[in-house]
Amino acid sequence: MAEDFAKLIKQDRETRKKTFWKGTMLEYLELVRENPDIAALAHKRIFDMLMSQGVVDVNLEDDPKLQRLYKKEKLKEYTFFKDFYGMHQTVSEIVRYFHSASLKGEESRQVLFLVGPVGSGKSSLVESIKRGLETLPPFYAIEDDPMYGEPLHLIPRHLRKEFSKMLGIEIEGDLNPVTRHRLKEEYQGRWEEMPVRTYEYSVRARRGVGVVPPVDPNNQDTSVLVGSEDISKLDLYSEGDPRVLDLSGALNVGNRGVVEFIEVFKNETEYLHAMITATQEKHIPAPGRHGMIYVDTCILSHSNEAEWKRFKSDHTNEAVLDRIVTVKVPYNMRLSEEVKIYKKIIRKSRFTADIAPHTLEIASMFAILSRMQATNKCDLMTKLKLYNGEEVVEKGKTKKIDVVELREEAKDEGMTGISTRFIMKALDNALSDNISENCIHPLNVREALVQMVKAADFAEDVRKQYLEFLQDTLHKEYLEILEKEITKAFVYSYQEQAESLFQNYLDHAEAYVNKKRMKDRNTGEELEPDEAFMKSIEEQIAIIGTASDGFRQEVIAYLWSVSRNGENITYESYEPLKEAIEKKLMASVRDVSRIITKSRTRDQDQSEKYNRMVEQLIKNGYPASCIDTILKYAANNLWKD
Repeated sequence: MAEDFAKLIKQDRETRKKTFWKGTMLEYLELVRENPDIAALAHKRIFDMLMSQGVVDVNLEDDPKLQRLYKKEKLKEYTFFKDFYGMHQTVSEIVRYFHSASLKGEESRQVLFLVGPVGSGKSSLVESIKRGLETLPPFYAIEDDPMYGEPLHLIPRHLRKEFSKMLGIEIEGDLNPVTRHRLKEEYQGRWEEMPVRTYEYSVRARRGVGVVPPVDPNNQDTSVLVGSEDISKLDLYSEGDPRVLDLSGALNVGNRGVVEFIEVFKNETEYLHAMITATQEKHIPAPGRHGMIYVDTCILSHSNEAEWKRFKSDHTNEAVLDRIVTVKVPYNMRLSEEVKIYKKIIRKSRFTADIAPHTLEIASMFAILSRMQATNKCDLMTKLKLYNGEEVVEKGKTKKIDVVELREEAKDEGMTGISTRFIMKALDNALSDNISENCIHPLNVREALVQMVKAADFAEDVRKQYLEFLQDTLHKEYLEILEKEITKAFVYSYQEQAESLFQNYLDHAEAYVNKKRMKDRNTGEELEPDEAFMKSIEEQIAIIGTASDGFRQEVIAYLWSVSRNGENITYESYEPLKEAIEKKLMASVRDVSRIITKSRTRDQDQSEKYNRMVEQLIKNGYPASCIDTILKYAANNLWKD
């Protein structure tokens, strides 16, 4: 085992040796001529990092849900941000900012500001960029430069035009006072002999990454940003001597990389001037009497919306506002993505409990409902499903509501509501109340959420609405889900029976629409279309009377167009018919489900059916420890006498 450790350590050291380079400025110039990208500015370096892991053009035609959500938009997925679910718009705007800044557009001289509610992912987005820098190949800098300055800054200004032509790169920026003093005193101005070496980005070592936490307004010290003068050296050198400088501020160490301003608007406006100067003028004031220092950094800042609104409302802050690119980071509004978020958090935690089907889904529904704004076009539960790309059927018709229009009329949607942290606490609470069974399910999670909402410091109208979501809206939604789950467990070969009903309906409907007789698939005999059979399915979704003719024509026309495009046709292809078939199957087992589930004493036949149902539920992913609780809930709520 010790040999394995030694081998790993040796391999790591050898790898680091291979990536390390040291030479003179003259040798560095040769490297730049061969590969000008090694001298890229901070924004270009970060943009290349974001793109290096790949970009996927999403084919919307392969996913009907995405088609409904994004219409004819060009949807791209950036692999660098693959773990950020439900953030398509936010990620696209961040990449767009870095693309523009990498081309030295106006945005290269502006601060990237992320604004959103607590727990929406602002800090995580910035952290991912900082961690990404640490994975990049080492960058080249002047050795022992306190700001890891670009070696090309050593080239005297009168020679830069010529060198720019030779190297195929624009040279901008200047040496800081400390390195300029070294060049003059130690190398007598022979800049080509100055040593250059590679350094790795490091958050912990504060190399290429600076962080500015919120500062107490009564005790703001700009040395946190731009460094200070080392008082102990003032006995050795005069106040104007560069050797007294301690360039260890966040903007100093963030040169060549990024500087993060946490909760940026908790600082006084005066404190932000250095930040604005750094991004707009690419210079920061040196401590004491040492003029201005060139800095090449990308400034990333974030704050919650309340502080942003307060700052924005003060007209005296216009100079700062004009130099900010704002990107909203709202809560996720798509159900399937919200479920992925909790799965990711759980996967990275030590959460080992069993999770019953639909537990995370019900919790996610509550979170998203709390974030939504009401509309007169539909109820919030319908809106939630539309935002998830689902088709919503009402009275046999698919609701024709434009998702883009829904979003347009609620531009601030997702900026308030329940956070992912709140939901995760509820999952933990549900588990702590159910340690013996080591299982969480929609019922105990919903109860945990109810208790948390009652205890939380919400406005009374908000609390009332949240409780209504939990105790009414989601209660009804889960009962619908549960009835379908129990039906699937009761019906042997549910999928096959649904497909059989679907194919039979199609045969009869096609013959009816075309006014022809139909051929029985098994016997081959020609029969009249069976209206009673078709009506038994159609009435499940309130299609009755003369509406039947139109519905049958719509079904045949839709499925004909689908088959013409070469797509497979299943009972799930046409949403209204799918709902009708599922309700037909549920109706067929409702009585037996009610009797067997509610019975306290069962005869042999009932016991066998009950046991088979339980076995099927376990096969479908239900933990054995919570099935009894869920079935009792179904018996008490689904099939009331």
